[in-house]
Amino acid sequence: MSRTRRQFLHTSISTAYSVMAASMLGACGESIGQEDGPASRPLPSSEAWTMPDEAQPHVGTWMAFAASDAIWGNRLKGPVQDALARIANAIIQFEPVHMLVGEHDLATARQKCDSRVNLIVQAVDDLWMRDSGPVFVKGPRGELGAVNFNFSGWGGKQVHTLDSQVAAGVASHTHARLIGTKLVLEGGAIEVDGNGTAILAESCVLNRNRNPSLTKPDCEQALKNLLGLRKIIWLPGIAGRDITDGHIDFYARFARPGTVFAASDTDPTSYDHAVTRQHLQILRQATDADNKPLTVIELPAPQQVRPAFDNRDFAAGYVNFYVCNGGVVIPEFGDSQADALAKQRIAAAFPGRRVVQVNIDPIAAGGGGIHCTTQQWPA
Repeated sequence: MSRTRRQFLHTSISTAYSVMAASMLGACGESIGQEDGPASRPLPSSEAWTMPDEAQPHVGTWMAFAASDAIWGNRLKGPVQDALARIANAIIQFEPVHMLVGEHDLATARQKCDSRVNLIVQAVDDLWMRDSGPVFVKGPRGELGAVNFNFSGWGGKQVHTLDSQVAAGVASHTHARLIGTKLVLEGGAIEVDGNGTAILAESCVLNRNRNPSLTKPDCEQALKNLLGLRKIIWLPGIAGRDITDGHIDFYARFARPGTVFAASDTDPTSYDHAVTRQHLQILRQATDADNKPLTVIELPAPQQVRPAFDNRDFAAGYVNFYVCNGGVVIPEFGDSQADALAKQRIAAAFPGRRVVQVNIDPIAAGGGGIHCTTQQWPA
């Protein structure tokens, strides 16, 4: 089925940001790696950081309860808040949930969310915690670090003044050491197995709207230093068709080292059809950091979705799941056959975890998914 992913719902707000983004992004390639800043410290060369696999134990999950009228409009705001609550209420069955919420939405969040969800008053622009939040890493002695990848509204496509402060705010709440970098990136662009292998999409990570002077070797070295990587598997992705320029968490996700889920769009009229075929071919021929071949599990997209929120931006795919302590939270779209197949394959790849399916149609209508709304806090 032909689907795009997250287009910015109200394009007019991007214009004012373009000049500011261009001036900010113009310096991104001058120095790659850690940088000094008011809220960050450079890493000594003797320190090694590693980004854990999402399936490793968590202290909890971070989310943001936000659906502004400016971005989502009156029709979607309430349903989006309901969907966020459904995701939080599913995760809280397995681990603590810490949710940022503006003062004006606090009463609504209390009404919709399970009473166990920890609501933290902090002004935010939007709900995409995967992208605005920090990317957590662990040090050699178990210390927690939080990489601030300088969220820029996906390369200046939206204004996110408040969300640009989320990474530092979450790092403070978790008592993590904030790690600065000149790389401009989002958490949804990064997928790791926790054992030195990452999968990235060239269309996003190497896009000039984020890092205009960045070469692929420079990018690889910077991310290896920041995330403890030994090998990066590059997928092409597609730039310019959605606001993320092809985030990897809609295309490929690790279940564990050596096992990868890959999205498959079987609709030949979809722009994602050819690229998902190409991704499957690359992954089936790839090896990980230990030179071992990958087991690739295909997750076909649904062939139909419920009509209430169906639009050209609807993100219909199962790879954007979220792994938490003892569970996996995945979407369901009303296509009984595809929903059941996705649940079956994900459950088989995560033995001992309970798979919970959640209706996220309003969020999918904005081009995102469950993984996009969450950020794991590693134990």
